[in-house]
Order: sequence, then structure tokens, then C-alpha cells
Amino acid sequence: MKFRWNIAEVDSLLARPLEATLGISPLLAHCLVQRQVTEPESARLFLEPRLKSLSDPYLLPNMERAVDRLFAAHAARERMVIFGDYDVDGVTATALLKTSLTTLGWQVDHYLPHRMDEGYGLSQAGVENCLARFPVPLLLAVDCGSTATEQVGWMAARGVEVIVLDHHQVADPPPPAVALVNPQLGPDGLHHPRALCSAALAFKLLHALLRRGRELELERFARFDIKPLLDLVALGTVADLVPLRGENRILVSAGLKRLETTDRPGLVALKEVSQTRSPIGVYEVGFQLGPRLNAAGRLETAEAALELLLAEDLESARPLAEALDTTNRERQAIEKQMADDVVGLVRSKFRPEHDFVIVEGALHWHIGVVGIVAARVLREFYRPTIILGGDNELWRGSGRSIPGFDLAAALRECGDLLERHGGHAMAAGVTIQPNRLAALRERLNGAARTALPAELLRPELRLDARIPLRELTVDRLSELMRLQPFGQGNPALQFLIPRVTLASPAQKLGRQQQHWKFRLTDGQAYVDALWWGAVEAGDAPPSGTFDVAAVPQLETFNGRTLVRLKFLDWRPAS
Repeated sequence: MKFRWNIAEVDSLLARPLEATLGISPLLAHCLVQRQVTEPESARLFLEPRLKSLSDPYLLPNMERAVDRLFAAHAARERMVIFGDYDVDGVTATALLKTSLTTLGWQVDHYLPHRMDEGYGLSQAGVENCLARFPVPLLLAVDCGSTATEQVGWMAARGVEVIVLDHHQVADPPPPAVALVNPQLGPDGLHHPRALCSAALAFKLLHALLRRGRELELERFARFDIKPLLDLVALGTVADLVPLRGENRILVSAGLKRLETTDRPGLVALKEVSQTRSPIGVYEVGFQLGPRLNAAGRLETAEAALELLLAEDLESARPLAEALDTTNRERQAIEKQMADDVVGLVRSKFRPEHDFVIVEGALHWHIGVVGIVAARVLREFYRPTIILGGDNELWRGSGRSIPGFDLAAALRECGDLLERHGGHAMAAGVTIQPNRLAALRERLNGAARTALPAELLRPELRLDARIPLRELTVDRLSELMRLQPFGQGNPALQFLIPRVTLASPAQKLGRQQQHWKFRLTDGQAYVDALWWGAVEAGDAPPSGTFDVAAVPQLETFNGRTLVRLKFLDWRPAS
């Protein structure tokens, strides 16, 4: 047993009103309660996410100020520049605003920072290069800027006003922007969503602008249809790993449907090169479309990804998509080599009882893939991890954390050691002088020893319910699939399936024979299960009578729908 199994208790007092009011099964009601969806009306919204349930965009902090300044620019025909970011969220938000604002009559340029030369966010180098190319009076910072107090002040002193549209943590003091539209500044809740990513915020800003334009009886605004832009919102939201709850759930549900039928040339071409077929869900965005859009920004600049999303026809989009596909293969090769090196280094000196946080860096490690490698190291050793690379003067890195350790807060306590830092509880970015790396490692480990009891250093497997294999029918799972889209904040269903055996010997699958395939039975039902990567990880197949932790899935092949299991862990039957 690799995990700490945590099996959810049934809370009938909360589940029964959902069953009665919504006419759903006890199991679906129980799974809703496990997701803290306990009121009938909130459960109805969860199961039936609709665009009409989106909140008023003007409830977002400082939205009205942003709209006022943008309409002043519109009336004066001022040129403005969108300063974006190089990840999928930043690129999709930039594409959404560039296309829509241009259509509605704004004079818009755009600028994406170069990852290697300018670093992440609204850096001083990025700002100076941007304004040298586009000497404008108004800059709209998208997916960055909330911690750029110094840079925004520098621009203000030179007569450049800044609107910040961002969802990251805000510096103290905050940047002196004309408008800082950031949900972190407001309360949380269904009508005050704090977890929106920047693509979603761009959608909300556009919604607010359209309302103002229609109030002013401007014809372009009356004709503009915002819904086709939901494909970009879904891409940014899923790729940025924000919780798929509340408004994010509504936007992604609608956006994934748009992705199915989108006529946006760049996305049509991207689906072709990635061989992404319908139905398109969170997996297809997260593992097929998103990585290809991310690849360019990871290695150099995201300009190619943005150019693809802005392409006006398939003839120009296809070569761009093919180039991104090639870049993604290069990224995968760099990532695999670096991950193997880093994991080997950590494995050679890892002391589980002493190392609560892993911090490693090297001059030759590629800063474009440090985040992906940090996630790989975390999966292997289950410790908060920061991996860095760079040049002789400064190293830049990315960190990933585990539940119970707020990485962004811990880095704030190390501010005297760092040149720059920012992020979230579970992921953060840092810039540091190489000679301070050991001090950072020691201080973070000290903080983690205080914050993390020993039991939190073993990964937890949260199981929604205990259910016999024979009860995992197509009809039952079809009802449970109303909980989709699964993702961050709304994990896929995971069940404990008791007392099963292997109906036939385990088989190895995959190009490198790295997976196990089983046929499981409880004596009445038979279901196939796949244990991904288990052979490669050295995990032996189960034996005797055992309990299974697994994700139930529905697969349709040749018109026939069957139940399949994604195998997670096993233990001898109790």
C-alpha cells in the first residue's frame, strides 16, 4: 500500500435532502457532499452549470475603474499595449483581449516577455523593452503585475498608466495601478469568485466592457458575441490548474463544448497535429493541447503560441501548429534528460527523516522546464520541491508543494535571501543568487519541520466511497459522470472496491511494457483495470484477495459502452 487511504464517511443528514430535492441516487448525493456541495440549490448549479449563473463582472475589485480608463482610451483613440505572460493562461488571455478589443475599436498592440532574457512577470527588463517597442500611454498587464510595485511606479513616473488584470497574490504595498483587477482583493464565494485565472478574468473584463458599450448604444458592442471566446477561456483555466468549482466550472463546461466545434483556425490546426479527437475534456486540454501551447514559452518566447491563436486561416495556422508540435517534442526530450538527472541526484542523498523540502539547482539546468521537473521530483519523493537553473549571476526556479505547506508564504519568510518570488500555496517561482541556495534550503526545511507532521509526508488517497465491483454498472457511472468536468478542486471519483481477485494473470502493456493490465472479479462481475506505469515503478501485481483503490471510467468502443478501472493502489483484503 503506497498511500494513506482515507475513506469518506457517509453523512446521511446532508445527503438525504439532496436525494429528495434533486431526485438523485444516494451515491451521487454522497459524492456531492464529499465535495462540500451540501445545499440543494448549490448542488443543482454544480450538476447543471449554466452561463446565466455567472456573476456580475462589476463585482470584481476595481473593475469599474478599469472599464472607465479603457473607455477613455477608446474615445481618445489612444494606443495601448497588452503585456501578457508566456504560459497558456497568459497567452489565451492575451489572445482573447487582443482579438476582441481590436474588433471593438481599441488601438491595441501586444507584448509577451522572453522567458530567458526577461524572466517571468512584469519585470523591469520586460517593461523597458515593451515600451521601447510600443511607446504608449496605457499598458494592460495580463496574468502578471500584482507584485510589480516598483515597475508600475517606474511607469507612472514616466506618464504610462497601468491596468493590472491578474489573479496572483498581491504585494504589500500593492502596485500603484490605475486599476488593479484581482479577485484576491475581494471576498470569496459564488458571486465573488477568487479562484478565476487570467483567461477567465479577461472574459469578465470583456463582459463588463460590452455592458458599458451597450449602455452607450454603440453598434459594435451590440453585435459582438462573447460566447465563441469560451474555447480560449477553457484552455487557460484547465492549463492553469485553478479549481474547477463555481464560475470556473461554468466557464470550463461551456468552453469544452466550444472546443469540440471551434472554427478558430489555430485551434483546429492544433487539434490536428496533436491528434485530439472528440469528446474533448480536461485530459485532452491538459495533456494534448495545453503542453503544445506551453512549449514555446518554456523554451524561448510564447509568441508562436499567440500567433497561432490569432491566425486568421488554416493555411497560416497549420505551419505554426506543426512548429509548436516540434518544439514540444524538443521540450519533452530536455525535460526527460533533466528530470532523470535531478531525480538521480536527489535519490543519491535523500534522507526522509531529515529532508522535508527539496531545493536543488545547477548552472546547466534549463529554466524553461524547472516547474515540470519539480513536479516530477515531488511525485517521486513527496516533498515540497524547488528546482532552479540559470547563469552565473542569478538562478531562476519553480517550486511545487504538498497539502499542509504553503510554499508562497514560506518564501515570503525567506525574502531577504531572494531577488524575486511569488505564486500560490502549491506553486511558486523564485530568483536567487546561487551562493544563497544552501541558506534557502536550510530555512525552508526549518519551516517545514514545524508545519508538517510526519503523517503528512506520506501521500493521501482520498476515496469517495466503498462500493462492490458488481455495483459499478454503466447506468450508475453515467449518473456519476454528471460531476464532470473533473480536475483541480473537483477530483475524479476514487472508490474503494473490496474483496476482489485476479480473474486471469496480469499482463504487461505499453511500448516499454511499463503498465499492468488486470481483469478483476468479485465472483459476480468482471472488470478490466489498468495500472499505469506500475511495471516501470517496480510495483508487483496484487495477489490473493485484495481491496482496490481505483478511478471508475466509461469507455465506448464500436458502439458499446463498458466500465473500466484506473488502478491506483491495493491492499490485502481485511
